Amino acid sequence: MQSLNIVPERKATFFHPPNELLLESGVKFGPITLVYETYGQLNEDKTNAILVFHTLSGDAHAAGKNSLKEDNLGWWDGLIGPYKALDTEKFFVICANTLGGCKGSTGPSSINPKTGKPYGSNFPVFTVRDMITVQKNLIDHLGISKLYATIGGSMAGMEVLDWAVAYPDSVKHSIVMATAAYQTPQNIAFHEVGRRAIMKDPNWNNGDYYSGHPPVDGLSIARMIGHITYLSDESLRSKFGRKLQDKKDFGYDLEVEFEIESYLKYKSESFTKRFDANSYLYITRAIDYFDLAKRYGSLIQAFKITKSNFLLLSFSSDWLYPPSVLEEAAEALRANRKSVIHRTILSNYGHDSFLVELDEVSKVLKWYFEDEELDGWRTQSINQPLS
Repeated sequence: MQSLNIVPERKATFFHPPNELLLESGVKFGPITLVYETYGQLNEDKTNAILVFHTLSGDAHAAGKNSLKEDNLGWWDGLIGPYKALDTEKFFVICANTLGGCKGSTGPSSINPKTGKPYGSNFPVFTVRDMITVQKNLIDHLGISKLYATIGGSMAGMEVLDWAVAYPDSVKHSIVMATAAYQTPQNIAFHEVGRRAIMKDPNWNNGDYYSGHPPVDGLSIARMIGHITYLSDESLRSKFGRKLQDKKDFGYDLEVEFEIESYLKYKSESFTKRFDANSYLYITRAIDYFDLAKRYGSLIQAFKITKSNFLLLSFSSDWLYPPSVLEEAAEALRANRKSVIHRTILSNYGHDSFLVELDEVSKVLKWYFEDEELDGWRTQSINQPLS
């Protein structure tokens, strides 16, 4: 299937003073700019829009190319485009860089209009709810009163769940992958180690490093830790095993010996060239605050007012968000007699499966969108591949 042509980057700015956004922390903040991309055409009655949320380290460039570079395909290009699962011949797909990001939307590296310098440590702490509040303004700006679907995995899946409870009348289908209705203690721990690695880097300078050297070493370590959690033991064994890097025997020193060490070094170094350390700090903190049960008293209470149909996708080797934690959300939805399908896809790719197993994900999405009976109440868990 073909990819989209060059996709232009768009911008929209909201919350101009004195009408700043009141963040959950109690801080008023604005203006806020979102960079976003759209794919396909919005139909006349504006009922075919799908909002795609991106991952922690992602951005608005989800499909096609936004430059002439050969390696510039969007991060979910395998799912978005003509006749793909998110079919741009049928749907109008939107993806925006989140609040706090570093790919054009307002974040710590953006210029503070009051000082003419990057926000740095003056950027306010925000939450997942704040993130979707800004994106809801974008959807309103586009004149869309009800989305056909919201979709995303990991952090983005949290945004999908939060949207369903915050704006129940504004979405028909909520499609959630590889996530949970709250951040787990284990994952808070991983994030905290990564944050400490960044903040202990002498170049972090309390977040005000933009006129000097960024905390590359700290961010690199944080990314290594994070990247390990995205993989699985099976995928590491099959891809690397205990193979040595460019040598036949041990060097008996502390330099890179194994292929897995070289791989982590490469992935972390490339990450530091495209991502801002402060954005990493702020976004991981927002994820850690996420807890629908705490916000509403229980998950059952949280999902009581939702009106969308839910498709929940887990992956068998994902130990960061194993199927059991998303099943908790499914059980709460069933308790409210909501339309919910929870499916576990068999995969060896760990948490990254929703970005890698595109054939399987595509198969499920096409099946889901083609089913004409979804408007009624239905509930099921499917743990085998579709035939």
